[in-house]
Amino acid sequence: MATQPHLLVEEGDLTDVALIPGDPGRVDRIADHCDESEVVAENREYKVVNATYGDRELTICSTGIGCPSAAIAIEEMANVGVETFIRVGTTGALQSDIEIGDMIVATGAAKNEGTSKRYEDAEYPAVPDYGVLSSLVDSAEANDEDVHIGPIVSDDAYYAETDEHVADWENAGLLCVEMEAAAVFTLARRRGLSAGAICTVDGNLVEGTQKGTDTEDDELPEKAKNNVGRAIDIALEATTQL
Repeated sequence: MATQPHLLVEEGDLTDVALIPGDPGRVDRIADHCDESEVVAENREYKVVNATYGDRELTICSTGIGCPSAAIAIEEMANVGVETFIRVGTTGALQSDIEIGDMIVATGAAKNEGTSKRYEDAEYPAVPDYGVLSSLVDSAEANDEDVHIGPIVSDDAYYAETDEHVADWENAGLLCVEMEAAAVFTLARRRGLSAGAICTVDGNLVEGTQKGTDTEDDELPEKAKNNVGRAIDIALEATTQL
């Protein structure tokens, strides 16, 4: 198979499982939690690294911001043999009892974005693979970590998230808003692959403390910055079960 045009990888370059943060800088942070790592390719918003965590070989690939660039990453990694994707990101909480620094494991993502709708009708669910979801929850429990578990929303228009949008999402019981999971879940399901997501809260839109999604780690609130590292550990432990 030819070299993928955006990730610049070929069949055999990557492993069967990939952790996918949005921020290219977070690729390095995840690699720092691993035993060994090697840069495979860098282009645009995509940085691709292969690493070893214990006996588990894995790939780490940034997806940039939003569903369009995440979809490109999923498509091209799937083309060269990646079978499982775990999003490790940041997110804005939509419930008043969720604090900055808390971690959320998604059970589904509302499609408030346009990319997945180019693949299928909005009525089709964007849901994670049960095995990946379970591995994230089990890994959190094994590490004595508390995580919120429930539905989230993926949104395209960061600066157009009005008070009305936030109130509607809150009333629907959605836990948080981020910008990639709906496309990741949708594409993985459609291609017969597996995906899941764990995100660290960097702000609470209901409480008016919104910080953002997938900003540079140095810009995150201190508690969120610390717990991004804990979410990384949970995700890495989850790969050992897959």
